[in-house]
Amino acid sequence: MKTLFTGRHRKSSGWSNLYNSRLEAKGRWSMEEHTETSRADSDGSGAAGRRLKSEAYFQEKDLWGFIHRSFTKSMGYTEEDLRKPVIGICNTFSELNKCHSHFNELVDYVKRGVWQAGGVPMEFPTISIGEPYVKPTTMLLRNLMAMDTEEMMKGHPIDGVVLLGGCDKTVPAQLMAAASVNIPAIVLTGGPMLNGRLGGRSLGACTDCYGFTLEHKAGNITDEELAVAEDAICRSDGHCMVMGTASTMASIAEAIGMALPGCAAIPAPDSRRRHLSERTGKQIVELVRRDIRPRDIMTAEAMENAITVTMASGGSTNAIIHLVAISQRLGRKLPLETFDDISRRTPFILNLRPSGKYQMEEYFEAGGVPALMKELEPLLHGGCLTVTGRTVTENLVQAVTLDREVIRSVAEPLDREGGIAVLRGNLAPDGALIKQTAVSAHLKRHTGRAVVFESPADLQLRIDDPELAVDEHSVLVLKNAGPKGAPAMPEIGQIPIPQKLLVRGIRDMVRISDARISGTSYGALIVHAAPEAAVGGTLALVQDGDEIELDIAARRLVLKVPDEELARRRASWKAPEPHYDRGYGLLFHEHVLQANLGCDFDFLLPAELRRELLDGAKQD
Repeated sequence: MKTLFTGRHRKSSGWSNLYNSRLEAKGRWSMEEHTETSRADSDGSGAAGRRLKSEAYFQEKDLWGFIHRSFTKSMGYTEEDLRKPVIGICNTFSELNKCHSHFNELVDYVKRGVWQAGGVPMEFPTISIGEPYVKPTTMLLRNLMAMDTEEMMKGHPIDGVVLLGGCDKTVPAQLMAAASVNIPAIVLTGGPMLNGRLGGRSLGACTDCYGFTLEHKAGNITDEELAVAEDAICRSDGHCMVMGTASTMASIAEAIGMALPGCAAIPAPDSRRRHLSERTGKQIVELVRRDIRPRDIMTAEAMENAITVTMASGGSTNAIIHLVAISQRLGRKLPLETFDDISRRTPFILNLRPSGKYQMEEYFEAGGVPALMKELEPLLHGGCLTVTGRTVTENLVQAVTLDREVIRSVAEPLDREGGIAVLRGNLAPDGALIKQTAVSAHLKRHTGRAVVFESPADLQLRIDDPELAVDEHSVLVLKNAGPKGAPAMPEIGQIPIPQKLLVRGIRDMVRISDARISGTSYGALIVHAAPEAAVGGTLALVQDGDEIELDIAARRLVLKVPDEELARRRASWKAPEPHYDRGYGLLFHEHVLQANLGCDFDFLLPAELRRELLDGAKQD
């Protein structure tokens, strides 16, 4: 054995120093070689002259090369296997995540594709965030999942990675990590559920979850009828089947070029989801061979394509936070004005709930995201590279719309503008969002008096109080539900209609908060008000009876209170106590950015952009 410790190893003072020296060497490789290595030939002929990360682990003839080979062979891999590209498969299966319950099967098909293409698949886990289960909110853990995924990608001998996601925060967390690490990567989403069915009617989670519980609260359906609906709404594997956040982020992964065409809409139990999984396994090996990386794909133009598809789809307001965070990981600011500019020029053409009539199953049958992008092609940057190795334009050559009721043409849209509008005014100087395609027509321009709830707990305590001074013209205002205030900005912006109004038939009111809403939500819901109340935003100063004006067409959100009075209120305002005094919760509170900056942690941004954003925030 002493021959192993000759030369430079002999100079080490023991295992600790040897181990540290190897870690340092790997660190230099991951930071330098992955950013400075020669790129694939322009004709895609290979990566000659470029050393794969797995080679640095398995081909060296020193102590650590011996250890890496020995330990890996003990799992059944052979010498021949260790000469092939290693493909990591990030499996976010969890029995605490219904949307990912079928992922182990999908992994088997991905592995089949990797082996067929000449790679070696190695599955690894990260945390999995299930939207219905995590409390107080999955948004608390999105950044943690992004960190987990990033460190697993950086710390292991993988040359490329397949990212299996689906539920709302999983895909954005994985794209954030891919942007930061920048090794060849491809997204595979788990697919939507089949439509729920009850009495001949199609049901969608969770748009109909809100509907059924509202009618139960109003006394229109019984406990027994509610239980029947619970059993009928989710009848297969997969994520929510309306254009909620999960479907929106799956569509974004495809539109931005990080998932294979057609990936977003194939229902989870459809056999074509398995076929796509196998093709994804093959394609990641090709991406490694050609050295095509996330930053080659997720350009500023590709980001605009993703926003265009989101607006045309009536996608989730959550997408704005996630796209901002992904863009900033790439070193680029993405102001809210970009979203609003694209929304104004992009027609709403996808007739899906909660803004339309149909669901993801019909979207798949109509042609899915490729068909939608074909309709939008004049508005897209067709030259953007995608994980197919081809451009957007090349991918869309054979795309066709098969059902005009589901996917409209640009010439005959459902609405002339996109789904989301960015509102400005003294109530939200850094912006607020509203899904304008899901707002009742009579509320798109509205002035009313505020009924204020100081916190989520206050809302829960008083919203159904028979003595609450509220009518259908009131504006419901919820404070301290933002990134620092709630904590972690939960999806509680769909403020309940007070029970005494529900029984009168009222189903929509103007509601304002610094919280988020599910992409499955509907109504006149103004969310993401920034700065949030907990850091002293104007929202913190609103009082009962204040007049608030909403004008979606003019993009106005105004608190009609004189500046002098607001200054007087601000002088007596006190910040609420943090919810955490230790652990990850405290880390989140101290470092999370505001909604208009993507709610990422400040220390996870590239250093130059971090300085620019934080200096700008201090000046404001």
